[in-house]
Amino acid sequence: MNLAFIPSPSTGVIDLGPIPLRGYAFCIIIGVFVAVWFGNRRWIARGGSAGTVADIAVWAVPFGLVGGRLYHVITDYELYFGDGQNWVDAFKVWEGGLGIWGAISLGAVGAWIGCRRRGIPLPAWADALAPGIAFAQAIGRWGNWFNQELYGRKTDLPWGLKISEAPNRVAGIYHPTFLYESLWCVGVAMLVIWADRRFRLGHGRAFALYVAAYCTGRAWIEYMRVDEAHHVLGLRLNVWTAIIVFALAVTYLVVSAKVRPGREEIVEPRAADEDGDADAGTGAGTDAEPDAKADGTTDATKADLVKADATEADRADEPVVTDAADEPETDGAARTAGTS
Repeated sequence: MNLAFIPSPSTGVIDLGPIPLRGYAFCIIIGVFVAVWFGNRRWIARGGSAGTVADIAVWAVPFGLVGGRLYHVITDYELYFGDGQNWVDAFKVWEGGLGIWGAISLGAVGAWIGCRRRGIPLPAWADALAPGIAFAQAIGRWGNWFNQELYGRKTDLPWGLKISEAPNRVAGIYHPTFLYESLWCVGVAMLVIWADRRFRLGHGRAFALYVAAYCTGRAWIEYMRVDEAHHVLGLRLNVWTAIIVFALAVTYLVVSAKVRPGREEIVEPRAADEDGDADAGTGAGTDAEPDAKADGTTDATKADLVKADATEADRADEPVVTDAADEPETDGAARTAGTS
């Protein structure tokens, strides 16, 4: 008998008058806001403009939602197109079912479009957003808790998750794999932040590190799950996906470090140009205005004063010509000496 466990919510929907607030959708929305907010801070720190991350997210988020849903529906098609199923349910995203692999893949397409429109490199933007995406996943996984889904095998551990009886599940205490993945994603985000500061990762390597680290955790967490899934050579499909994507991410890390070492000096040319124009304008304004001195005069005024003093000095040095009649009388010896 379990003396301690994590309870599941009795419902995943809170009705605010006529508006139903679904826990799964709420977690996804909060995660997106956190990713954009944190990514914006990192983008500004790297020399980008405020708001650029949000502008590109307008493209990336819808593409990501569609991609995540497509991956889920394709890999679990029997839930929507099997006998006795209603294909309309494939559009009910709020009931759960977003594959992170499809979300990142198609979301990258949307981000690429947004980056091209802003004239910035996609790898630099992805590096800035990488830890924010991991934080968003950590928050989004709690949506699975509201829906009582994505749990592992039965357990007697005190942190086991209590699942209630329903048409597609059996009541019991199970491993809270949603919680394991949420905590893992927080660790991934912290790892990327530390590595980025320590090694100044650039050209997409921070994002590749996030992908590799996430895949490492997803593989063993996926292995614990007991929900229905397609198997290939004895392993769940998502385990194979994690292995393949991990290999690709590590390969990119190694090759990119050799081909393009270091980090981008300029991540947003438009922001760099604006900063340069602002500095030039400030310099021109400073040169145009005479510097006021402590005595109330300016450089121009003092120059005039110096010029006037020099003129007076020149006049003082000029020889004075006098008439002979005005010269005083001298003794005869002096006059004789002067003429001999």
